[in-house]
Amino acid sequence: MNSLPGQMMQMPLLISSLITHAARHSGDTEIVSKRVEGDLHRYTWSEAELRSRKLAQALVKLGCQTGDRVGTLAWNGYRHLEIYYGTSGNGLICHTVNPRLFPQQITWIINDAADRVLCFDLNLLPLVEKIAADCKTVEHFVLLGGRSQMPAQTTIPNLLCYEELVEAENGDMVWPTFDENTASGICYTSGTTGDPKGAVYSHRSTVLHSYAAAMPDAMNINSRDVVLPVVPMFHVNAWGIPYAAAMVGCKLVFPGPHLDGKSLYELFEAEQVTFSAGVPTVWLGLLTHMQTHRLKFSSFRCTVIGGAACPPSMIDTLEDDYGVEVVHAWGMTELSPLGTLSRLRAKHLGLPKEDQRRLLAKQGKAIFGIDMRIVDGAGTALPWDGSVSGDLQVQGHWVVNTYFGISGSPLQDGWFPTGDVATIDANGFMQITDRSKDVIKSGGEWISSIALENLAVGHPAVHQAAVISVAHPQWGERPLLTVVLKPGASATREELLAFYAGKIPNWQIPNDVIFLPELPHTATGKIQKLKLREAFRNHQWSQP
Repeated sequence: MNSLPGQMMQMPLLISSLITHAARHSGDTEIVSKRVEGDLHRYTWSEAELRSRKLAQALVKLGCQTGDRVGTLAWNGYRHLEIYYGTSGNGLICHTVNPRLFPQQITWIINDAADRVLCFDLNLLPLVEKIAADCKTVEHFVLLGGRSQMPAQTTIPNLLCYEELVEAENGDMVWPTFDENTASGICYTSGTTGDPKGAVYSHRSTVLHSYAAAMPDAMNINSRDVVLPVVPMFHVNAWGIPYAAAMVGCKLVFPGPHLDGKSLYELFEAEQVTFSAGVPTVWLGLLTHMQTHRLKFSSFRCTVIGGAACPPSMIDTLEDDYGVEVVHAWGMTELSPLGTLSRLRAKHLGLPKEDQRRLLAKQGKAIFGIDMRIVDGAGTALPWDGSVSGDLQVQGHWVVNTYFGISGSPLQDGWFPTGDVATIDANGFMQITDRSKDVIKSGGEWISSIALENLAVGHPAVHQAAVISVAHPQWGERPLLTVVLKPGASATREELLAFYAGKIPNWQIPNDVIFLPELPHTATGKIQKLKLREAFRNHQWSQP
């Protein structure tokens, strides 16, 4: 029997359609950026779209062709936004690079992606001068500024001025139409277990991800919001917010490199921000500033927290003391990045507050476009009962199936192995219990380092905590608690260990505590447990 084809317009899902829609239907809505120089820049979605088209023309004049990579070393700002759209919209590939990495890591990533153009912010000029000679594929270096910001002298040959490139064009071009499966961007993984790997996103996957991100049970962004992405635009495309914001046509506020608590609070209040997203370490700094100065929010209503597990105590503080709804989220570079978000369903609204909070502390339910499961070591699917842990696997419309320049696929029976260990309850709420490489096996029993860390930061004296496994002569491995205390606070080893009593089984309580001035973090704000394990691999237990 012959099937009946649909009789609908054939329009590919392209990233250019997002900013075209924003310019046409929300053209006068503001985009506000705190620049590297410290001042505020204001313009509209209409102006952003025009300048993106001008940039597309300028890149063509520089010799860029379909599929070429344009790299960025830049903070959250309007020029970075223009690169997002001016590259992908014209068939180029936007490659955001993390400027917080070591110079040799940055060079390796740029060369691996074979970037032809590298655009960078003014305060990153010394970094680019250091690596430019080793960036073998880069033909054009572009400073994101005007003529007045250009250095009088630089070791970078033929350094180009972004504003001069843009203003030399008339913007009289129409975004081209092409296959929606064309590559649109590359983001590299953190490379914690080897060289970073490039995840190549398509126009189709990015647009679908934007739809999902803005949905009510996901980020729930709408045109009335004022959105400030604290998560960097070089960290998995700021979790898709620059695309979702264009889709709904909301006001967008960029903080630039100014992510300290004072700067963020002042920007939140001045621009009446309603929604934000970022990693726990950023919110820790903001909360410390607000608690120190006894401040409150006047407009801020909701934040998505991901990138690392959000301690329940932070959720309690934001919601109870500041009236900010916390949406716990989980994702990965390989997922573009959103996988799950934790929002209550109708049947949960009648639960006691403490039961609701227990649900919200989990990473949440899969959003449409993502499916997930947990499996044992043999790849057998495990039950969703909230107690059985297994290796978390995912599949979906915006999940990678291969890595850039690497032969073979990481998929297992069509599922992507995340490297996380998780439980899924009967309601479909997923909870990460550990990374597969961080889980502690003591006497044949598993102990979740994340659970121990969440309890530790609930102590009033603890600022940050990390738990690692250390070899033990009797039990194979035992948990070691490392902590950073709050300024002016004090606590003893015995006090912190006693704090666990009655909250978890006694055999799960860490054997020892190490007090540190600070914990090592990755460039994206995650605690580097590998460095901690290396530092304390020969730790001598006080008791056998």
